[in-house]
Amino acid sequence: MKKIGLLLSLWAASFFLVEAKTIDTEKSVVNFKIGNMKIRTVDGTFGGMKGDLKFDVNDLADSYFKVSIDAGSVNTENTKRDDHLRNKDFFHVDLYPHITFTSQSIEITSDGFVTKGTMDMHGVQKQVEIPFTFENNTFVGKIVVNRFDYNVGENIKTGMVSSEAQLEIVCVLK
Repeated sequence: MKKIGLLLSLWAASFFLVEAKTIDTEKSVVNFKIGNMKIRTVDGTFGGMKGDLKFDVNDLADSYFKVSIDAGSVNTENTKRDDHLRNKDFFHVDLYPHITFTSQSIEITSDGFVTKGTMDMHGVQKQVEIPFTFENNTFVGKIVVNRFDYNVGENIKTGMVSSEAQLEIVCVLK
């Protein structure tokens, strides 16, 4: 009877241990929404997610994320806009090809988890907190980012492009 209990405990714990899995680059994406000309919202995505991670709900102190996306993968389904977002007016992808997040801590919350760490975008590093959930081998986190904090589009007024973008990070594991 003890063996069955031990096996059930190990089986249950395995649902929250992610160590040897890799990011499914094809399915992982960062979705974003940002105001445009104060009358509409532009939706888009970033792809090319890659990195290293370890997540064990029973050992959050030893868990971590080091994940990046390809800044040049920005896609709003408008080629002219996407090309403009890639140039030096916004993301300057020739100089800053990746947007990276490196965790310093992961904690459990009443709604799931929160990770605290450094987001590196456009050559600027800022401390951020990303609340997230984990279910079915998929992390989903949400954060609001102020583009001016990262010097992205700093010469573009907020009447054209809002200062804040809503991000939804979807990281699917293989």
